[in-house]
Amino acid sequence: MKLIGSLTSPYVRKARVVLAEKKIEYDFELDSPWNADSGVPNINPLGKIPVLVLDDDTVLFDSRVIVEYLDNETPNNNLMPAPNRERILVKRWEALADGVCDAAATAFLEGKRPAKLRDKDWIERQRGKIAQALEFMSEELGENAHCMGTHFSLADAAVGSALGYLVFRFEDINWQETHPNLAKLYDKLMQRPSFADTVPQA
Repeated sequence: MKLIGSLTSPYVRKARVVLAEKKIEYDFELDSPWNADSGVPNINPLGKIPVLVLDDDTVLFDSRVIVEYLDNETPNNNLMPAPNRERILVKRWEALADGVCDAAATAFLEGKRPAKLRDKDWIERQRGKIAQALEFMSEELGENAHCMGTHFSLADAAVGSALGYLVFRFEDINWQETHPNLAKLYDKLMQRPSFADTVPQA
């Protein structure tokens, strides 16, 4: 099994966290679709990372598809419950976290454009989405130790990856002070090897 991705992508980090939590051995191949010589478009028609190549050469893409496959691959450390309302809530957390990543990545890329071409209103719109999502996350988390209450789940893998991306790319978004319960959750997650070993790197 081979995972293809970068050291900066929060979606790749989510997959790496799940692989670590599930104790699944894999090869990690560094590649980014932003590289001129990237091989990603040759295996993923969407040209995105992460990409998971199975032992029979089946290719899986989109982090949500990948992590669901991985959780079903081995019976240990299940990160998603059986299909029921709780499973839907886990998937909702994941959708929320991925939405934060989508908005943050969009704002970051727009901010890299030449100043005269940069759409400040578009950036602010994306940052507004991030702020609203963080507020919702904070309210939903409350005083719980984890997103789903007392146990680590895919929800935490997704939320932790999203929060870590904000730490990496948006130091000026001071979510740790405005949402101390999210900061407490992230600090707890960073004590897990799956998170400590996958901190984004430029």
